[in-house]
Amino acid sequence: MPRFAPRRLAFACLFALTPALAQPIADPPPGKDVPSPKPAATPAKPPEKADAPAKVDSISVEQRRTTTSDRRDSTASKIIIGRDEIEQYGDTSLSDVLRRLPGVTQGGRPGRGGPIAFRGLGGGFTQILINGERIPPGFSIEDIAPEQVERIEILRAPTAETGTRAIAGTINIVLREALRKRMNDFKLGATHENGRTGFNGSYTRNDTFSDKGSYNITISPNYRNTRTESETRNVFTDLPSGELTRDQRIQYQNTGENKSVFGTVRLQWRLGPGEQFSFQPFMVSSRNESATEARLTQAVGLAPYDTARSRTESSFDSARFMTMLQKRFDPLTTYELRGGAGRFTVDVDGRTEQFDPAGERTLLQTTVNDISDRSWNVAGKVARRWGETHTFSTGLEREESQRTERPLTIVNGVPQLAGFGAEFDVSTQRSALWLQDEWDPNPNWSTSLGVRWEEILTKSQDENAPVRNTSRVVNPLAHMVWRFDAPRRDQLRLSLTQSYRAPPTQNLVARPRLNSQDPVPGPNEPTSADFAGNPNLKPEVANGLEFAFERYLKQNGVVSVNVFTRRLRDVIRNVTELESVSWSTSERWVTRPQNFGRAQTAGLEFDTKFVLTELVEGAPAVNVRANASFFRSKVDEVPGPDNRLASQPDMTANVGADYRFRGSPFAVGAAVNWTPGYDTRLTFEQRESTGRKAVWDTYLLWHIDSATRLRFTLASVTPRDSHTASSYELPTQFQQSRTVGRGHLVSGLRFEMRL
Repeated sequence: MPRFAPRRLAFACLFALTPALAQPIADPPPGKDVPSPKPAATPAKPPEKADAPAKVDSISVEQRRTTTSDRRDSTASKIIIGRDEIEQYGDTSLSDVLRRLPGVTQGGRPGRGGPIAFRGLGGGFTQILINGERIPPGFSIEDIAPEQVERIEILRAPTAETGTRAIAGTINIVLREALRKRMNDFKLGATHENGRTGFNGSYTRNDTFSDKGSYNITISPNYRNTRTESETRNVFTDLPSGELTRDQRIQYQNTGENKSVFGTVRLQWRLGPGEQFSFQPFMVSSRNESATEARLTQAVGLAPYDTARSRTESSFDSARFMTMLQKRFDPLTTYELRGGAGRFTVDVDGRTEQFDPAGERTLLQTTVNDISDRSWNVAGKVARRWGETHTFSTGLEREESQRTERPLTIVNGVPQLAGFGAEFDVSTQRSALWLQDEWDPNPNWSTSLGVRWEEILTKSQDENAPVRNTSRVVNPLAHMVWRFDAPRRDQLRLSLTQSYRAPPTQNLVARPRLNSQDPVPGPNEPTSADFAGNPNLKPEVANGLEFAFERYLKQNGVVSVNVFTRRLRDVIRNVTELESVSWSTSERWVTRPQNFGRAQTAGLEFDTKFVLTELVEGAPAVNVRANASFFRSKVDEVPGPDNRLASQPDMTANVGADYRFRGSPFAVGAAVNWTPGYDTRLTFEQRESTGRKAVWDTYLLWHIDSATRLRFTLASVTPRDSHTASSYELPTQFQQSRTVGRGHLVSGLRFEMRL
């Protein structure tokens, strides 16, 4: 794969434009791209006359815009998913919505939640934003109900304003905004899976409280009741003789209950043309209980136990607010101030017991952990415009968080990790400065050039192993769009970027996390290794290239083909090695993250949506959506084959369609998601395997009247088991662990009413 130098090109372009940046400039045209989480991203309405308070808002340009037109007008490549698509399948989890989107993959069991990745790269490669700001510490997209979300934006390449911690890309979740139209939405639903029933609901209200003020209130309670089954087989083979030295099967049955509520309020004041102030607090509260029963059968070797059971109770409480002020210095210059603060707490209480065939308890391990996290952030932005073609903007950001943990693990009455102290603190400080210039040299061209400096300082006050780690990067970026002359609606995109991935905080803290399968103080195996951080990690940095062709159809459809490549250095990989450790009298296998040299990845992406009548005359008006992404990657320091970046499949694809029967109150739809299985070689000795995933979802929607609907859904219509495996090759032994998780059909029924 050829090398390129986007940093030099972007800086050269930026410096070439420097003389123009000092001159007065004016507002961009309505199509100008500004990060959409902020209200300024949409064109400002013309000022209303004092004697005409009844001016009709529905004729404004803002309300005529669609997700497709916003995508077309964006200088940086962007895919936008609106409210209708989000609620289509009645999902109770936002991750289930995301897995149908172009290039998005999901870990865990097929169709049943799990970590989200874009282009097959998760774990910090994909940047997750809420309203244009990084997701708060301790927060998860699983905590957000789909009813809370107005739209989802996927940015394939980073920008100076939205942030460059996005080697794979950015997913921006925009929460519902306050509207000046009075509205009440009620939703109440139930789901059924594997003999267990859960319930969910939501209430949303939009209204005004003054001639300039409006508000939105949304609350979403949720109750989940689950039962899952899985089986793990551990097989050890002696390489010289080829004989099995261990053949172990463990059958698990897990039951769980989750009770949660998510609530948010958005207050918004219009201060003048293009000016506003908003305040948005939100909270999450969750209570979890889970219990696991395990039975071990060992055909070869000595079984460590016969049966085991564990029980865990946990709670999560989070409260946070976000606020924003948009004002004008003068008709040519605007400024924006944003800020937020919040706190979350986590309490975990777990208990694990193991028993021999006679029913005598051989192990009692208890684990408790209290986590408290406080954080705040502020940001400022100034934008100045010149004529009809230039917009120059700059911004500053500051964010700090402080986390305290009090973990305690006791095995058979003996406290573990006593040398690491009863409490440790981790603090993170992030600062950023960015510059961005958007220029339309003529009606066919749009460009965006920027540069972003960012620094992250992480400190840990662990008594045994204090940590101080600083990552500092300067990333240049350039985006260009060429629009063909009318009547053609096609356009070409090109992006040259540099982005990075900061080491996750948990990967820097040296305090170990013990594997309970082989408890201390005894030895363990590579397939049941402990985990400990590495305070010397450096950030991964990637140079990127994107090139896309887009064709916009007459009936709000689009066809897009995109190619991308990334060249990474200082790639972080988890490496498992045998160590003499302070927390055990025996040597233990420990997994630690390490910088592992260079890597490269490339891909081809296709996505489209259209109405079938636009392609086939006389066909039914079926709305069709399809996307497919193909990936290849290679880590230079790992021998092939399968030396890919961790968790990146060869491809993923989605096909979906929905249809409203003419003259009927019924609408139907279906979607299929498919990701093939793949093997990954992590190091010379370590390998992982992930099985194929195929998920088919469908729905039937009954429009009872103009304000009432009944939605019936089926998820994982053809349930498939999940298959994962890991292996480690020692000089004289090959160890392999395989796990199969059972899949189940999920049915749902939801009543929806709008008043």
